[in-house]
Amino acid sequence: MEIKLSNANPLKIKTNCLVFSVGSQKKLAGTTAEADSASGKYLSKILKQGDLANKAGATVMLHDVPELGAQRILLVSTGAENSISAQNFEKMSHAMAVALSAPGIKDCVICLNDTSVEDKDLAWQARTVSQALTANTYVFDLHKSKKTKGSHFNGKATLFVEDRKNNKATESGINQGSAIANGMSLARDLGNTAANVCTPTYLGKQAKKLSKTYPSVNTKLLTEAQMSKLGMGALLSVSAGSAEPAQLICMEYKGAAKSSKPVVLVGKGVTFDTGGISIKPSAGMDEMKFDMCGAASVFGVMQAVAELGLSINVIGVVAAAENMPSGEATKPGDIVTSMSGQTIEVLNTDAEGRLVLCDALTYISKYKPDVVIDIATLTGAVIVALGNHTTGLMSNDDQLADDLYSAGIDSHDRCWRLPLWDDYQKQLSSNFADLANIGGRSAGSITAGCFLASFAKDYRWAHLDIAGVAWKQGAAKGSTGRPVPMLMQYLLNRCS
Repeated sequence: MEIKLSNANPLKIKTNCLVFSVGSQKKLAGTTAEADSASGKYLSKILKQGDLANKAGATVMLHDVPELGAQRILLVSTGAENSISAQNFEKMSHAMAVALSAPGIKDCVICLNDTSVEDKDLAWQARTVSQALTANTYVFDLHKSKKTKGSHFNGKATLFVEDRKNNKATESGINQGSAIANGMSLARDLGNTAANVCTPTYLGKQAKKLSKTYPSVNTKLLTEAQMSKLGMGALLSVSAGSAEPAQLICMEYKGAAKSSKPVVLVGKGVTFDTGGISIKPSAGMDEMKFDMCGAASVFGVMQAVAELGLSINVIGVVAAAENMPSGEATKPGDIVTSMSGQTIEVLNTDAEGRLVLCDALTYISKYKPDVVIDIATLTGAVIVALGNHTTGLMSNDDQLADDLYSAGIDSHDRCWRLPLWDDYQKQLSSNFADLANIGGRSAGSITAGCFLASFAKDYRWAHLDIAGVAWKQGAAKGSTGRPVPMLMQYLLNRCS
């Protein structure tokens, strides 16, 4: 998809579709009012007939509007006469992207200057529209013998900006929105790929492919033999029952001076989770291919950062393994030694994500990070607590937690903080090892976070539990690409 900006009068441009926002249906404003006047009040006539509902995201498509160069006019309701909320603008952008999927629309002109968004500038609007348009092109048909025919807008979009002084900021917003959506698409692709294809080895190859596309990214892969030498007994205990070897994937992006401490992202990459010996119920187990969505989001962020060429150092680490039952699999009650030297009693082999992450969290200390953020589909308990709307956030640093929360609000990819108080740590006590890998039914997400916190004491750290938001079920089944938007907003905020 090509998205650009223009300062030319949109009423004179020949295009398949011209897009206007409508606040007050009784008194049109800006470019929409000019179009209404040029068409002999045709738009006002349609609005008086009640064709456009007065709610954010409602649309109506008009054809052959008199005296305008466009073949179609798309009216999108803001739902309010004055300044609208960011959430309503996002609804509008999504609805617009869907409406532009109509057959025959190969190019469009979108008028941005008629809508005022609370606490947001034109660059943010351009980014939101660009992200919505790009995201709406997503199709996953990798495993289908007949490829999906396009039922989405994938042509050329032009954003009309009246004042040339806003061009630079608008172009920046367009680039950011496209890069974030592209990163989400990569994350969705990896999440949606069948587990017999998307193995730890496959993820390693995708990381190498990313390095070839973006020379600013350098990829290193650690084999099981190398991890064994480093003492990663926790991570290797997860892959012990699988014929697929584990990999530790390290993607290094250097966009700032060497002296600038990096942001390190650590993704859980369990490419399929049977639960191991503590095997899961068969119903819905196919969805456990999504257990690597934390890793997928790291890939998505690394691609978006490289695409934008951000002035920041970012390192993406993926702990990739497959959790299978076999004669060599780790058993409940086994005790393993992590890279940190701490011993762990594995009471439940289905609590494997924290085992692959804890060794990765120890390993990344070598990078002397400024902050570390791990991303994992870690617990079903977070879905009980927060549902399928919100990411669970835990952190040992208040400022980092606040920054991620703000980034989530700004990107509408929201998170909510849960406590990591010492009161919960006692639930991980073990009679036979330094700590157990589960803490019982109570506060399951929090005790999982407490477990990880035991391996993240040397730096500022946050944990994102994305089990409720990483994929959808039912008719819309598939990976969502979250929390790529939140993480990218966090990094963009640091850059600015």
